[in-house]
Amino acid sequence: MAQYVYGKNVVRQLLKDDKKIHEVLMSENFRDDEIQKMIHQKKLNVKKLSRKQMDQLLKNEVHQGIALSIDDYKVYSLEELLASIPNGKMPLLVLLDGLEDPHNLGAILRTSDCVGVDGIIIGKHRSVSLNATVAKTSTGAINTVKVASVTNLAQTLIQLKEQGYWVVGADMENARDYREIQCDVPMVLVVGSEGFGISKLVKKHCDYMVSLPMIGSVSSLNASVACGILLYEIYSKRHPL
Repeated sequence: MAQYVYGKNVVRQLLKDDKKIHEVLMSENFRDDEIQKMIHQKKLNVKKLSRKQMDQLLKNEVHQGIALSIDDYKVYSLEELLASIPNGKMPLLVLLDGLEDPHNLGAILRTSDCVGVDGIIIGKHRSVSLNATVAKTSTGAINTVKVASVTNLAQTLIQLKEQGYWVVGADMENARDYREIQCDVPMVLVVGSEGFGISKLVKKHCDYMVSLPMIGSVSSLNASVACGILLYEIYSKRHPL
């Protein structure tokens, strides 16, 4: 199936990556010399629309006057994801338990690309999927970080632990300080949903929990922000100055 993705950054990156593009949608007043030059060089089919038509088709998303029709983003199996990890690399995976906000997934993909995460695992049910909003927020990382979709998150963690992975959950209850995280082992970082955190069933399979200090009046961080801090803590421990 095909889908629309939009926004200048996403379109520019896809054009540079030679992604298969079925059609370009462009508002009549769109102006961006670099993007228009690449579209012309690739001899892509362009459909000019009014701003109102663009808004209606893309359901009023912030499209910046440009959109592409592309194939759906590839979702991998767990086996494909694990097989893609280079030999000799200390693996790092992120498992998202019930995350529903596509902006959060996009931001986590972006950070994951920056720190070299090997892949992200999401559930097939009650979880955000790869879509245009995720693509726009990720600013291209949706094309560089593999995402695996699994039926049962708890069973997936059991399988990973059998292969030597340590599972670390981001949670405030019975947690150690995030700066005590052990990083010299294959790791799965588990981040819960925006409203409910990590589910009880998934918690059972975490080796330990880590938390971020909260000394202000706010009691929690946005899921993607917390994930970003933890990923950079892992990166800094694995790549000391």
